[in-house]
Amino acid sequence: MKNQVLKTTLKLITAVLLITIITVVIYIAYLVLSQNKTTYASTPNEETYEVVENNEIDINKIIEKNTQNTKKEEIIKKEIDLEYTTKYTNNPDLPTGIIQVVQEGIDGKQEIITKKTYEGDKLITEEQVGSTITKASTNKIVEIGTGPYKSNYKVKIGDKLYLTTSFLAIRIEPKEESEKLITLYKNTKVELMAKQGNWYKVKYQTYIGWAKAECFTYLNPNESKQEQITAPNSKYTKQQLLNTLSFNMKLNKPSGLSLEQFKKVFANEKKDKSNIFKNNAQYFYYAEKQYNVNGIFIAAVAIHESGWGGSSIATNKKNLFGYGAYDRDSYNSAYDFEDYSEGIDLLARVFTKYYLNPKGTKIYDGNTADGSYYNGPTLTGVNVKYATDKKWANGVYYWMKYLYNNL
Repeated sequence: MKNQVLKTTLKLITAVLLITIITVVIYIAYLVLSQNKTTYASTPNEETYEVVENNEIDINKIIEKNTQNTKKEEIIKKEIDLEYTTKYTNNPDLPTGIIQVVQEGIDGKQEIITKKTYEGDKLITEEQVGSTITKASTNKIVEIGTGPYKSNYKVKIGDKLYLTTSFLAIRIEPKEESEKLITLYKNTKVELMAKQGNWYKVKYQTYIGWAKAECFTYLNPNESKQEQITAPNSKYTKQQLLNTLSFNMKLNKPSGLSLEQFKKVFANEKKDKSNIFKNNAQYFYYAEKQYNVNGIFIAAVAIHESGWGGSSIATNKKNLFGYGAYDRDSYNSAYDFEDYSEGIDLLARVFTKYYLNPKGTKIYDGNTADGSYYNGPTLTGVNVKYATDKKWANGVYYWMKYLYNNL
């Protein structure tokens, strides 16, 4: 009886071992076969992977292929200058055409949020999606002469000058970050010692230092009447100005038009249905004089972007350039200005600082160009970063020619 039980147990153990061995053999065979052919399932949102017919999968090749065909987004936060706003006021005690700064403009700071979309390593789109002011700017205040006389006087070494701003720092060197020597106040008389770019070297008592040229005038504020000096209506004729016009002209140079010629360009323009450009013609001239930029170019951009001031952003926000608007919410994100002159002045500075001059170039107010979007000082160069429309430059040039021919 015991022998019978033992035999039965041995048979059972043998059967279990045999089944186990067969199972292991089948599993090993499955693994070997599965290595010889590998496929990858796909869904509508996945790329179709390559079938590899050998025992070694080229992982690097697959990763490279999928990376090249994949779009990715990047969110970037960056602190940049918040450009100041310029306020213009009329002063009948100044000669017509004369401008003087009574308060310096100081840039603030803002954090902008930009979304960039890439396909592989190629940048496809770049869009500003938000901004936050981190430091407020200080407005620049400029007085415009509207007196019944004109002046073309140019100051010379040895002249007595008078301070026009409420106060002004006299610095050791002709640059904004230089150490302050002394602070002077409005109407203080100084002597002009030297000129360097947009800076004057002046003497006050025993102090000799540098300050911005735009903050001085040769007109004595203590004299009620100034000698009348008649200025010529224009330095250049219409034909001379037309000879300078070309698609590839440098825009970081003044047009050469006089104040009267800027006004004439828009005087009887039927396309200017609301007289926006006629009533603001002088600000293109003042922008040109202060920031060394072609004022006709600035005007042509304003016309092109606003449809002669007819867009809702131009009409409701006095923003002729759509400045500040980004695609996601263009109307609400666009800047609001109190009057058209503010936008004209601001865009002249933006083009000068970011688009028309390479980084480090000395520009207005003793500043240097940022040059972030510089691709040459021409319409083609500006088009690269300013507008996604490849024909933008042609559209602006059309209006530049139109305005020059209105002279």
